[in-house]
Amino acid sequence: MNRSFEQTLKEVTVQMEIPSGGTAKQFKIQAGPTRLVVTYKGETIVEGDLYAPVHEDESTWYIEDGKVLNIVLDKRKNTEWWPHVLTTDPKIDVKKIKPESSKLSDLDGETRATVEKMMFDQRQKSAEEQRKHQLLEKFKREHPELDFSQVDKNKNN
Repeated sequence: MNRSFEQTLKEVTVQMEIPSGGTAKQFKIQAGPTRLVVTYKGETIVEGDLYAPVHEDESTWYIEDGKVLNIVLDKRKNTEWWPHVLTTDPKIDVKKIKPESSKLSDLDGETRATVEKMMFDQRQKSAEEQRKHQLLEKFKREHPELDFSQVDKNKNN
């Protein structure tokens, strides 16, 4: 059975074509926390270690249009892209992934706090740089006799 996957930062969806006439009762799916096992009519068709842990209670599966088995794995770590689902699968280049737009409210509490701190620190840094620039300009005005043309503004930053 051909298998592919797509993902967001929150979850990975594994998609597999199923044989014609395949029903949900013929499948047994064990997803998580660190392994995935898919059994069809008592035969194991997928088995392996997941790239990263998932919340097994939040992971689900369903058959779409009687043709595709979808296994939705809820990532425990919502801050990284998976290069593959199973550690034995070929890797994709996660640098080529174009993430969907997100809001701070979409993030879990810990990640949100980290991002908010980074944003605050950046604003503080910008305000500090602006204050330094204003002090330098004031000093230049107060000392027109000095030549500042050779001063490296990026030094000591």
